[in-house]
Amino acid sequence: MSVVRANDQDFKAFIEGDKPVVVKYYADWCGNCRLFSPKFKRVSNEEEMEGVVFLEVNAEENPEARKAAHVDNLPYLAVFDNGALVEGSASSKEEYLRSLLEKVKN
Repeated sequence: MSVVRANDQDFKAFIEGDKPVVVKYYADWCGNCRLFSPKFKRVSNEEEMEGVVFLEVNAEENPEARKAAHVDNLPYLAVFDNGALVEGSASSKEEYLRSLLEKVKN
């Protein structure tokens, strides 16, 4: 599945859907965010990730979406299931992304 850009207007609808959602919060000025982006997209396209929604949210432009995960640094990864935050942390490590996904994949 491809990565979808979300904003404050559609974020809640995405996380309250029937699929688990992993979110990468970023900012345009963030170098580590740009470096992590290809890894995030590659993982989103893996066959076993079908059924998981991958979102990118510009943390500077979307304060409500940022608050939903308690974003305190960038890049920030968070996973939601049934509208609830399961876990989130500032990280640009693929290993952390995969550990988040294991918490919500069925």
